[in-house]
Order: sequence, then structure tokens, then C-alpha cells
Amino acid sequence: MKKLLITFCIITITFTALADEGIWLPILQKYTVEDMQKKGFKLTAQDIYDINSSSLKDAIIQFNGGCTGVVVSKNGLLFTNHHCGYDQIQYHSSVEHNYLDKGFWAQSNSEELPNPNLNVKFLYRMEDVTSQILQDIDDSTIEKVRDSLVNARSIKIAKEAEDNGKFEAIVKPIYYGNQYILYIYEVFNDVRLVGTPPDAIGKFGGDTDNWMWPRHTGDFSVFRIYANNENKPAQYSNDNIPYIPKRYIKISLKGYNEDDFTFIYGFPGRTQEYLSSYAVDMLLKHNPHKIKLRTQRLNIINADMANDIEIRIKYASKQASIANAWKKWQGEYLGLQRLDAVNKKTEFENRFTEWIKHDKARAVYKNLLADFKEIYNELNTYSLLNDYFNEAVMAPEIIRFAEKLNSVFKEKTDEGKQKRIKTLQETAADFFKNYNLETDRKIFAEVMQTYFTNIDKKYHAAALVNLCAEYNNDFTKISNRIYTATKLANHAWVNEFLSDIDGKTEEFNNDIALVFYKSFADFYKENISPRLQDLNKTLALKQRLFMRGQMEMQTDKNLYPDANSTLRIAYGKVGGFSPVDGTVYKHYTTLDGVIEKSRKEDVADYKIPAQLAELNSTKDFGEYKNTKGELPVAFLASNHTTGGNSGSPVLNAYGQLIGLNFDRCWESTMSDIMFDPNYCRNISIDIRYALFIIDKLAGAKRLINELELVK
Repeated sequence: MKKLLITFCIITITFTALADEGIWLPILQKYTVEDMQKKGFKLTAQDIYDINSSSLKDAIIQFNGGCTGVVVSKNGLLFTNHHCGYDQIQYHSSVEHNYLDKGFWAQSNSEELPNPNLNVKFLYRMEDVTSQILQDIDDSTIEKVRDSLVNARSIKIAKEAEDNGKFEAIVKPIYYGNQYILYIYEVFNDVRLVGTPPDAIGKFGGDTDNWMWPRHTGDFSVFRIYANNENKPAQYSNDNIPYIPKRYIKISLKGYNEDDFTFIYGFPGRTQEYLSSYAVDMLLKHNPHKIKLRTQRLNIINADMANDIEIRIKYASKQASIANAWKKWQGEYLGLQRLDAVNKKTEFENRFTEWIKHDKARAVYKNLLADFKEIYNELNTYSLLNDYFNEAVMAPEIIRFAEKLNSVFKEKTDEGKQKRIKTLQETAADFFKNYNLETDRKIFAEVMQTYFTNIDKKYHAAALVNLCAEYNNDFTKISNRIYTATKLANHAWVNEFLSDIDGKTEEFNNDIALVFYKSFADFYKENISPRLQDLNKTLALKQRLFMRGQMEMQTDKNLYPDANSTLRIAYGKVGGFSPVDGTVYKHYTTLDGVIEKSRKEDVADYKIPAQLAELNSTKDFGEYKNTKGELPVAFLASNHTTGGNSGSPVLNAYGQLIGLNFDRCWESTMSDIMFDPNYCRNISIDIRYALFIIDKLAGAKRLINELELVK
């Protein structure tokens, strides 16, 4: 094992970076910063990441676990995407205070809105702990023993790094467990909503434009971090004061030109660049099923939202969440087909096989591809069943709610049960605030009909079999029966249950929605999950070995680690692209494009506030216009991004903010699996458009005055 680690270090130092492709760890950035500088970067590795003094990393936050944000003032002001803050915007909205339609701008710190359960994390430092984790572990170590040792050591290292609760720490594998990194975070739980544009700006284009270019979305929102009087993390309190950051990012008003260097600093979620051809083939087979199930849900939700303003407010955030992956999967499917991804992976695997033959020491890799074939032949069935469980069985909200309520019985102590009850009471309040039974009833009927039709009857749980027999496979009647009979859709009854668990246990256990959930959960737990887990464990071992083999084979390439929701750098240049023959996209859009789209009266996603049209008519863009007198809205660059990069700052060569990443082009969505520099483009809101909205439309000059603008 020590030999492997030494080899890895040598490989890292001698790598040459591939243009624009890559999601890099900051502690490995010194090995690629020379390439960045050749492309126009004006700073140093220490400017990006430094544990001895402030660096750009100290201005980057992970926003609520799934997005990124950037600190832009000495008073803890932060920018992220509108869609990243959407749960909080929707949480504070009501028919009386409809911030979704009207936007919201706090006129003072006292008006900034607190958000329960929202936190932001600053990376304090990261450290390579591979030698500690893998000490005395080699290829002869039994996998079960290896897993146990790695888990125990990871927990021990992380606990020690937390410094008695001062930090949050976790050890995560990279390169499929060939290397391990410790991440230490400072977590702030008092984060308040400062401002948001209305949906007609923040979501302009909606599902019509999602993942598409040209784009004209003002996808930003503004929050502020609060701390105690010692500038340390604290739970929400009226006594808390704005956080003073170690570093905040200056904002450039100079804009950019085509081919300008740009880089992104953020928390990308997940990529899988090093999979086998068998894995990609399975993905292509399964995506259409998931897309169909989400299409059914969205058709129902969209229709109900269009017909009822109260439902629109309740389901705005849910709809956006469902639709985001739905459209991404479609682009990913088409992109992988266009790239002929399975055959390209197969071609690489053929070269891998030849490489193995040239050295007896490589015999450890000899059976890998045959093993992959055998594993995926069986995994195809179990993985598809898992997809249908998540996208059909657990799609109805009342079924997911039943699962949450049932969790109270998992607590073994009275203290644990009381804590869980308190949490569930809060969960129930949120659930019923944003729930419409009729919408959910229609979703149940639709997706369970699809499950019944597409999944072999031997995988139908008893509750489904019994209901189908009773109602002759009529899912409208089945759904009506469940939603009429269940007490879990009654907030008052749920409160009674949570106030008297013991007295209501029998009634709860006999509830038809819970019985349906438990029937499937128990069936899957007994018949599906064990084999699926075994297959995935075996696959993890093989993938780790395959990754090691790829690294040994390709010493001339910089094989960046897959994204895993940790702080990363990606860099490229501003530029358009040609998605299809005869079409060339330019690298930016303007407010004129917003106005042009708004004239399409038959497209609901293109409606804009009258005030925005008025501001455009006067052309009073102030200092936010470009050199042509236009107001830029969004732009393209070739940075390698994925989910989690939403809200990531897009920085120029001097580390100044020029935009916020919020999407990829539809043609780019396969980049989680296979990157293509000809098609892969990230989409960002031009920061000047955000400032224009804050200043001219919202009149929130107090926020503009907080920022350090570079002219």
C-alpha cells in the first residue's frame, strides 16, 4: 500500500492539466495553477487556498448543504442563486405576503428574515489523511475488515478535528477510496433572508428555459450571516450581529470579453467520470423510466398550480425541485447518446485490457471487466426496482409523510422519543402548510399505475396486490380509497397522535397510508435491498480497483477526483459554442432578450414585472451597462460544473466577482459522466444584472453601498 501512495504522489506532480475539464481540490491546486496562469490567471495558489492567512476559500460557503454562496461584504452579506434560496423564500410567503410574485427587500437589518434549519459552512481547512486511514491495509485485506477499519479511523480523525464541538468535520474518500481527505468546517446557523427578486425575474424562463441557452434568468438572492458578539457561530438570537468574514469578494463592473479567463470556486455535488461502459449503459436504460414518472407528477402539479394561487405558493419549491432533475436527465440521456458514450467507454476498456497484458504485475486487473459485466447484468434489475421505489412508491407526499411519522417508533429511549416527537411536530406543521390532498391523490393514481404496468408482478408488495384485487386494478378508485380513509392527511389527528403516541399506536398502525408504505418498505427490505446492497458493495470494490488501474495506466493525464460536495476549483474561458450544425451561440445575453421573450404572450414562463419593462425603455442602466450600452443578463463559459455549483462565484483572473453560476447548457448535462469541451458550457448570471435589479428595481441602495465595486 505504501508503494501505491508514493506512486500516486509522483503522478500528481507530473500531471499536465486538460483544457477546461476538471473539478480540482484546492490542496492539489498548486499542481494546476501553472496551467491556470498560462491561460490568464493573475493570482497564486496561496490566494486560492491558504491555512495560515485569509484566502479566497474564506469567502466561499456551502449553502444549506446543496448549493454554494459567496460572501460579498464585510458585514456578512452573501449572494447565492434564487433557486438555492427558494425554500426560504417560499417558507416566508403567503397569499398576504407573496414574496414569490412580488419579491422581498429588507430595508434594514431588523427586517431581515430568520430561517429555521438553514445553515452555511465555511471550509476551515482540509488535509490528506490517506496514510492514517489506509495504514496496514492492502489488497489482501478482507473487504469487510477494510470497511470497518476505514469507518472507525474516519470517525476518530473527524472527532478529534472537531475540537470539542468548535468545528464540524468529516473524512471523505476520493478516487473511489484510493485516497482520503479530512474536511473541517465552521458552521453558522443564523442566516437571514435579505432580498430576492420576484419569480418573474429570479425564475424567468421557468421550465421552458431550464438547462437551455440563450438564458435570461435573474437567478440570485441575498442573505446575511449572523454571529454572536464574539463573531462566532450561534443559534438564532435577536442579540446576534452581522458576521465579520475573514475574506469577502470584490465585485467587478468591468465585465468580460470572449476568451477571458474565468474560474469557479464552489461545492460541486457529484460526478462519475470514471465509470465502466456497463454503468453508462445501465444509466441510459433507466433514465427514460425516471423521466416518465416525473413527467406524470409535473403534469398534475403544473395544472393545479395554474388553476389555484394557493396551490402555486404551496408547490412552487416542490415543482422546481422535481423539474430540475427531470429536465437534466433528458439532456444527459441525449448527450451521452450523441457522444456515443458506451462505445467510447468500451474502446477505452479495450485499451485497458491490452495495457494489462504487457506487465504481469497488472494481473490484479485481469478479470475486472468480466466482473463488471456479471455485476451489471444482475444490478440492472435491482437498480431499476430501486428507481421505481423512489420515483413511484415514495413519490406521493402522504406516503413519505407516513414514513417520517413511523420513525418515532425507531427510538429506543423515552428521551429519544420525545426529541423525535418534537421534530415531527415541526415537520407536520411544515407538511400541512404546503400540502394539497387532491394534488397528491392524483399523483398517487398516476405513478402507481405506471409501477403496476412496468414492474413484474413478483415485485408487487402485498398492499398493492390486495388493493388491485379489490378494485380490479382501477387506480383512481384505489387512490380515492387511500386518501379518503387515511387519517395522516388530517393535521388535527396527526397532532393528537404526536401528543399521545401510546394511546394512538394501534390506530396509527392500521392507517391505510402507513400500511401501504410499510408493505412496500418491508417487501423491499426483505427481497430487494439486501441483494442491492451486496451488489453495490462488490461494485465499490471493483470500481476502486478500476480507478487505481486507470490512474496507473494514464500517468500522462491529470485524473481529477470526482466531485463529492466538497470545495473545488474549475477554470475555463468565456465563450459561446455551436450546439448543432449551422447554429452558433454567442457568449452573453442582454435585457433586450428578456423583453423579446416577454412579447410571447402564450408562454407563461416569459411574463415580466411592468417595472422591468419600464426601466428597459428608459435605458437607464447606470454603471451596470457594458461598453456597448447594453445591460448584460447572463453569460457562458467553459468551466466544468455540476449540481452543487449553483450559486458558485464566477471570478475573473484577479479573483473578482463577475457572476453567479446557476446552470449548464442542456447539451452539457452529460458532463457528470463524460466531459466534452466542444459542448460543455456553464451558465451564469452577470453580476451587473443582479446589481441593477437590487439598485434600480428594488431601490435597495443600502446593499449596494455595502459592496466593494471595482470599476
